[in-house]
Amino acid sequence: MIVRPRPHWLRLLFVRRGSLVHRIYGQQLFVLALSCAVVWAQEHGLLVHDRLTTGPFSLMGVALAIFLGFRINASYDRFWEARKQWGAVLVAARNLARLALTLPGDAQAVRPFVLGIAGFAAAMRNQLRALPAAQGCEELLPAELCARIDGARSAPALVLLWLGQWMQAHRRVQPCDTAAALQMEVALDALSMAHGSCERIANTLLPFSYSVILHRSAYLYCTLLPFGLVSSTGWWTPLVATFVSYTFFALEAVSDEIEEPFGLATNDLALDAMVVGIEASLREMLGEAPPPAPRPDRHCVLT
Repeated sequence: MIVRPRPHWLRLLFVRRGSLVHRIYGQQLFVLALSCAVVWAQEHGLLVHDRLTTGPFSLMGVALAIFLGFRINASYDRFWEARKQWGAVLVAARNLARLALTLPGDAQAVRPFVLGIAGFAAAMRNQLRALPAAQGCEELLPAELCARIDGARSAPALVLLWLGQWMQAHRRVQPCDTAAALQMEVALDALSMAHGSCERIANTLLPFSYSVILHRSAYLYCTLLPFGLVSSTGWWTPLVATFVSYTFFALEAVSDEIEEPFGLATNDLALDAMVVGIEASLREMLGEAPPPAPRPDRHCVLT
């Protein structure tokens, strides 16, 4: 996900990175070339379609816009639900660390447990992005646990199991208040719930036929649009048709991109920043220096 300050409105008009231009420029060039060919044919009397006007395209455009709206809303619901679940991970991690650090006994002995919570967040990110399970967990989890989760299908669940076993072992050595132990179990359940919810989002995409229908409709509409515009807009047809097609193609592309919010696309969730934020929060609770916070994207505003 792009993390950077919003540029000036004038520069925002020319921003390329995150605008999905790289994904649709081929379609845009096709519509532009087709529009120029239609205008040329019209000027040379090679195009006869007196009954084709902009009326049908207006009705089709409204219907397609509504269809696109449903598609974008469905994709954004998935994106926002994923973001809420990662927010729940942050809250549960802080609560669990706070309860652990207030347990009777040596606070330093609790350090592996607190770092293990951050390790759970890193393992969860790795699973959702199909990365090696132990990547980025070497400084957060014990070596034997890293070896255990390496290659595991559900590494976060194994980390949660280890956290639960640590709590059980700690209670044997240093009995704690029953209410505190229950609250810690509730926090572990919250982490498990967030993990399961993100798995549901990642493993259940929108119906494929829904995307196919929208894709075909958008392409057919944008391909036929120059033929309906040329009699009324003339040489302005390439500009108008290209602009209209940009709207439809870009909306389709962004809905397709955020449908899978855990990926590495520019508009997906900034999972790396979230994991670093969770680790930083827990290390501060331990009294340690947190890792550097992710800085806004300092690349040229035109990229």
